[in-house]
Amino acid sequence: MNDFRPSPQQNISREAWSLREDVVYLNHGAFGPSPRAVQHAQQQWRERIESEPADFFLRVLATELRASLEKLGRFVNAPADYCVFLDNATVAMNVVAQSVVLRSGDEVVITDHVYGAVRRLWEQTCNARGARLVVCDVATPINSHDDWCDAILAKVSSSTRLVVLSHVTSPTAIVVPVEMLCRLLREREIATCVDGPHAIAMRPLDIEALDCDFYTASCHKWLCAPFGSGFLYAHPRVQSQVRPVVTSWGRPLSDASYCWRDEFLWQGTRDVSSHLTVGTAVDFVTAIGLRKFREHTHCLARHARQLIGELTGLTPLTPDSAEHYGSMVAVPLRDGPAAPLRDALWNQARIEVPIIEWGTRRLIRVSCHMYTTKEEIERLVDALSRLLFTS
Repeated sequence: MNDFRPSPQQNISREAWSLREDVVYLNHGAFGPSPRAVQHAQQQWRERIESEPADFFLRVLATELRASLEKLGRFVNAPADYCVFLDNATVAMNVVAQSVVLRSGDEVVITDHVYGAVRRLWEQTCNARGARLVVCDVATPINSHDDWCDAILAKVSSSTRLVVLSHVTSPTAIVVPVEMLCRLLREREIATCVDGPHAIAMRPLDIEALDCDFYTASCHKWLCAPFGSGFLYAHPRVQSQVRPVVTSWGRPLSDASYCWRDEFLWQGTRDVSSHLTVGTAVDFVTAIGLRKFREHTHCLARHARQLIGELTGLTPLTPDSAEHYGSMVAVPLRDGPAAPLRDALWNQARIEVPIIEWGTRRLIRVSCHMYTTKEEIERLVDALSRLLFTS
């Protein structure tokens, strides 16, 4: 029996967003739309910049970016001096790949649950430097956090220079025990990079407590900041080796003394309004109440998992617990190509949801935010019941 129990004050009105009325939007984990309040704040920044660009870029930008970064830092518990704004987690991961020292024979360990672009980046990086990429297969169903630790630690060796960990996996939407793994790998003196675009706001996050070397993230997902608002955290032990992927002036725009972050502050004239609006997004989700947000969206994701599981009869990827999945859940479907089912859901039902080919398996990944409703989840399941036997 399905025991869906939404939070007492259900969801913020969909009117807080500018989503199309005819679309069931269950793809927040890929392209998270900003609420109207965040859109408005970003437009105000753009208008301020356009009113006197030279004054803003030369005299105002550094101070305002610092203020925005400090607000983000308080939200994720990371000192502003250890963080830089970048366009997204992909750019941040590219900075890490460019900065990590790898020599012939060195190894980088990832899992088969990482984001596809991350795997491709490290394949190319290792090939270019004569290093070896070790892909750790973490089999599902995953029964406990020990499954992650046992699988990954079995793959590290004296040649391992870096382990790249998803905080919440992209294709399988599983919460990885990064706190435990970072501690165990630090004991072995192995550097860690946590890829965390899905964790910001979805999960309680204390980057300082992780003691990772790098943390990469995008804020346009669960935090609902504008597109183009990502960041990189670098621990002091690695800051001296961090290099940007774009070379520019590499000096502060004021008389302040040089620090590693200056390489990222001025990278040519660009639209920085997304970075300056992150604080508004923090205010928005904080006003909702982070506990309320997490409980409500997990409840919706659980509803989707239960109903789709009943429809397919397939074994879920993890136990039914918020320790293993949050506002987003990936549910197995019968094997088959992804595109026909994805296209049919859109063309016939105007449902926006990713169908993922993960290895030889087909998954549907359902993302929920405060605008998502129980009725939309059930509309998805109704559409799946009609299409699964034809797609």
